[in-house]
Amino acid sequence: MGMKLFRALVWLPVVVLCVAEPAFAQGDDGLKALEREVQTLKERQLAVEKELQEIKALLRRAMSAREPENVVLSVKGHPSRGSGDAKLTLVEFSDYQCPFCGRYFRETLPQIERDYVKTGRVKYVFRNFPLEAIHKEAFKAAEAANCAGEQGRYWEMHDRLFADQQALALAELPGHARALGLDAPRFQECLDTQKHAAAIRQDMSEGQQAGVRGTPSFFIGLTEADGSSVRAVKVITGAHPYATFKEAFDSLLSPPKN
Repeated sequence: MGMKLFRALVWLPVVVLCVAEPAFAQGDDGLKALEREVQTLKERQLAVEKELQEIKALLRRAMSAREPENVVLSVKGHPSRGSGDAKLTLVEFSDYQCPFCGRYFRETLPQIERDYVKTGRVKYVFRNFPLEAIHKEAFKAAEAANCAGEQGRYWEMHDRLFADQQALALAELPGHARALGLDAPRFQECLDTQKHAAAIRQDMSEGQQAGVRGTPSFFIGLTEADGSSVRAVKVITGAHPYATFKEAFDSLLSPPKN
């Protein structure tokens, strides 16, 4: 849509010129001049399109895996999937209302779980980073997941909220709890008392210190022996396809070549 608008704006002066000054195009000299103008505009348009493609390529490279600087993240006590003995740990900072986080959940996470988490090679840790300024329902949704976790259903709530990002309003959260068979009064009390709000803000604070500026953001590192923290060696920002994660995992899991 943006490129169509751009092309329309490029051609607009020509259209106006032809309508407002019909006499300009009369005669061979006028016609040739007009053709030169049109050709010049086409060349400029192609040049701009090429520059836009180069900018997009640069942005893709900038948003892909990179090496962080001295980032150590706590993983103890945070929701996790996979073996504690996994060589690698993947830490995600996410927002339940973020559409890009939802895309990652639907399109990429299932493949990561199938090939790396369930096979014991990667431990997956989830941490909250609700963008309150633009996603008004994300913080309470994070509380809802933690409240469900008190009843042993954290991941079920996590998956349910991401699967239906249009139903995150405060009034809709108890319905999710009932659908999962939770103790409804206990769940509601947990929400009302904001029992887990401080822990979510701690996630946000540690994420900001680690350099998180948007969601989803991922840190990949070698699992520490005590399992309480991970030193990140790669960062992936954005809802990248499975291939980006696979490349990062395989490069760290493969033995170094002599």
